[in-house]
Amino acid sequence: MRSVRRVFDVIALALTAYFAVRGLLRPDGGLVGPIVAVSLYLALTFIALFVEEPHAAGEPAADASARDRAGSVLPRWTAAVVLVGTTALPLIVTAYTPPDGRTASHATWYLGAVGAVLTIVCARHRPIHAWIGVVILTVESSLAIGLVSAMSLGLVGSAVWVALAQLLLVFTDRAYRDTARLAALQQATSAWQASQAVRRMERRRRVQYALAVAGPILSRVIAADGALTDEERTTARLAEGSLRDELRGARLLDDDVRDAISALRLRGATVTVFDEGGLDDIDAEDLDTVRHELADTLRRTDAARIIIRTAPDPEVAITIVGRSPGGDGLTDEDDVQLWREVPRPGVPR
Repeated sequence: MRSVRRVFDVIALALTAYFAVRGLLRPDGGLVGPIVAVSLYLALTFIALFVEEPHAAGEPAADASARDRAGSVLPRWTAAVVLVGTTALPLIVTAYTPPDGRTASHATWYLGAVGAVLTIVCARHRPIHAWIGVVILTVESSLAIGLVSAMSLGLVGSAVWVALAQLLLVFTDRAYRDTARLAALQQATSAWQASQAVRRMERRRRVQYALAVAGPILSRVIAADGALTDEERTTARLAEGSLRDELRGARLLDDDVRDAISALRLRGATVTVFDEGGLDDIDAEDLDTVRHELADTLRRTDAARIIIRTAPDPEVAITIVGRSPGGDGLTDEDDVQLWREVPRPGVPR
């Protein structure tokens, strides 16, 4: 977009120089009026080309970059100033030009000059101001030299320039929106591919873990035709519980948590793990803190049945419930030995 803007600026400055020279070349030699008119024209052109909307304080760099790619928008007050100036320019030229010479080349330069300025205004996303200027130019030139003469001497060309600028504006804006949409889709696709790669790696890791944990005991079951010793049965029970934990709540687990759960099961406790997505938005450092509190809680409990659960709660990361051997449900308060809620990181305790 910046390279296109440079080309646009060069073309606009070349046209400015051309019309300025036309305005200054007069056969009668009078220069005061032409200098005033040309100076006004140059000022309007430079204002339309180079005045920018100031960036808002604290505006993100990404928003400023996106605005630059979409094209520079002429400030509304600047467009109004340019419109007033282009309204005054034909009046000034007509005022210092004798009536019998108003159709000469040196007296009609304002038709193209005003059209060039209004084209810049339109290209900088102010088409309404530009078309208002075209209408005013049509009225003023018609009163000065007649509509037919004005149309043959440059009025039509000015209107065509503004129309082409608006068409170009529409097409470039559409191209920018399509490009931005394509970039967003590409980013979403890349993010999806990355997430799929992470999930495949996670599944591979879980399969490897399952083979490492359950492989030896399964081989022993097959070799012994199911006739296991008490120690082997305990090992099989621990392996089955570990596999269930990995499937139901892998994000809850690290080495300390696994060791604490294994110690509880070795002494005969029943441990159930449920992860319902409550930890998905917690980063790795905070997750380590939550796991550390979970492992510490499990090492200090002597409950016979422990339920570890996560849920999408704004304040609680993990709920740990421990029950005594008696009772089948959680409705009896005397049956609950442990109730611990591990808060989400950043939530006051």
